[in-house]
Amino acid sequence: MSGTRRKAELLTPFVPGYRAKLLALGYTPETARGLLKVLGQLGRWMTDNEVAVSQLDWVMISRFLEYRRADSFRQMPHRRGLRLLLEFLTDEHVVDAAAPAPPSELDALLGDYRRWLIEERGLAEDTVLRYHNCAQRFLEGCTGVDGVVDVGSLTGVDVSAFLLAEAQRCSVGAAKGRVAELRALLRYLYLRGATAALLSGSIPPVAGWHDTGIPPVLSRGDVESLLGSCDRTTVSGLRDYAMLMLLARLGLRSIEVARLELGDIDWRSGEIRIRGKARRTERMPLRAEVGAAVSAYLVDGRPQTQHREVFLTLRAPIRGVRADLLGDVVGRACVRAGLPAVGAHRLRHALATALLSEGVPLIDISQVLRHRDLATTAIYAKVDLASLREVALPWPGAIR
Repeated sequence: MSGTRRKAELLTPFVPGYRAKLLALGYTPETARGLLKVLGQLGRWMTDNEVAVSQLDWVMISRFLEYRRADSFRQMPHRRGLRLLLEFLTDEHVVDAAAPAPPSELDALLGDYRRWLIEERGLAEDTVLRYHNCAQRFLEGCTGVDGVVDVGSLTGVDVSAFLLAEAQRCSVGAAKGRVAELRALLRYLYLRGATAALLSGSIPPVAGWHDTGIPPVLSRGDVESLLGSCDRTTVSGLRDYAMLMLLARLGLRSIEVARLELGDIDWRSGEIRIRGKARRTERMPLRAEVGAAVSAYLVDGRPQTQHREVFLTLRAPIRGVRADLLGDVVGRACVRAGLPAVGAHRLRHALATALLSEGVPLIDISQVLRHRDLATTAIYAKVDLASLREVALPWPGAIR
């Protein structure tokens, strides 16, 4: 403790409070020590360069990073840790409200693109996130080592090459989504004058018939194996089991699980409020076994925090989980259970398939899954092969 204070120089008085903030955010003591080491490095540099604490801002921090880079130190401080420190000093009223870190050219372009998608296109938050992620992958390939984003020399060949690479790593449906996402980006670049030609027309459509195949099916045994693979003696196991139960027993979507807040669960009436697609809010019964799983996580696994989301990250900084984490949770469960990897949405399909096998009408299944169009639910009729055989006409010339 005394060594850390001695080394921190000008920032010595802030060491205890900063340590407490880091631990409150969920950082481990070891990680906190690393971030306090950065505080010490910055404090010594400020002393050597006669920089007062009140003068600390992103301009000064950029100079500090340039100094570290020029002298070829083995370890460079991470900007995220410096951002945390600056936020802490701002909260302590030691420095003025911290201006955000100066964005790179790529960050600035992506930020403007997000605003365009929201304000001009009126897209939903989840859709904007998908479009942003695709744009980031594409534009990173146009960014040089100097940070300059060069889109002026783009050609249709570059666009097609990116789309082919994406198509090789995703499904036909996802590849079709990439086409829409990439066309939107190219339209934006043209409207902003960044490209001389409208390159969106050079993107070929992705071939693929809709609803021609039989959807993969997880059996009841497979679902139980996934649930049973969670070690509920650990915090991660309690959390993952509760999330899997919501997916498998209630048929929730990943984003609906991620959006779930403490106030959305009415324990007295046994209901749960779902924040679904298109910003719809719906209520549905909370099955007893699902409620028990969520309750066990809230009591024995969820950390004490001001966040209202039910499910939180396991690592600092503690915050609500993102929807894509659900896919990782299901993927890890598949590995533990010795099953082929599937996505989180497959548990929703499994629930529909199980209900269909029990003779539940499609219209009732549609209500459980909260489909607005019965045609969306009709896809599950294809998995009931026994019933389909009863109504199928014989092939001409064949003996049935």
